[in-house]
Amino acid sequence: MFETRDFDLAPYAETDTGGYVRHTFCSWHDAGWRSLLVQSFTHAPEAEELPLPGTSDLHLVLCTGGDAIMRTHAGGRPARRRYIPGRMELMVPGRSTVRSYRASAPLSTVQVHIPRATVDRTAAELGGPEPDFEALSAALGAGDPVVEQVVRSLPAAGQAGELYAESAAAFLTTHLLSRGRDDSMPGGGRAAVRRAVAVMRERLAEPLTLADLAAQAHLSVYHFVRVFREDTGETPFRYLTRLRIEHARSLLSGTTLTVAQIAERCGFGSPGALSAAFLSHVGVRPSAYRKARS
Repeated sequence: MFETRDFDLAPYAETDTGGYVRHTFCSWHDAGWRSLLVQSFTHAPEAEELPLPGTSDLHLVLCTGGDAIMRTHAGGRPARRRYIPGRMELMVPGRSTVRSYRASAPLSTVQVHIPRATVDRTAAELGGPEPDFEALSAALGAGDPVVEQVVRSLPAAGQAGELYAESAAAFLTTHLLSRGRDDSMPGGGRAAVRRAVAVMRERLAEPLTLADLAAQAHLSVYHFVRVFREDTGETPFRYLTRLRIEHARSLLSGTTLTVAQIAERCGFGSPGALSAAFLSHVGVRPSAYRKARS
């Protein structure tokens, strides 16, 4: 572990990740950077129930190779995301997770840690409300070509000096914290949420993204996630999943459609995806739910 007070890395000392990752680049050792920590990893083909600590740093992850379904538990319902090249993730500061995955192709990532002191200083200089890291995480998950390009290029800049690292940290932090600050919010939050919920109900069977819903609400992804959660108490993804589960319950009780047919009509990619989500929300599998009501 690195001997520094700038990065919040002490929680990792309690986590044994040696069997799951291999360093191919570390800016601390390979470039001597102290204001920005950049690490490139290759990952084991699979992991089961791997605990990852929450830290106060701004922690960015870019998938640079491979194909895996990442299952993440963060104290609530599990989330599933596909990790393919270009997939970005911002770890919500202070939130520990438990991760499981199985890769169908060799998985590799670039991971960036920006010290919390840099984040707090930048937020103070920008002014305005405190950063909403959960909304920022959701927005970044919908894609940000600027962040992707910068993060992807950092390991190749290992010959650059500390000024380069400090500038990259300042740029990434300013860019991320500025997302959505200048967007207008036409029509008010509640009208935007009503439009989004209407779209969800009309298109339950379709693969909807945050970008799709935000466009229908006439908001940036960042503002959409924040306004939606303020109005409903849930993220758009959780709300949409709940609507799909409610529709699946109705179809299981009132029709003879197969589980596969119901999964397709409710927007789940497979019967297994419906079964996992149904178990998480209802507490039983779809087949058991139907049997109990027959």
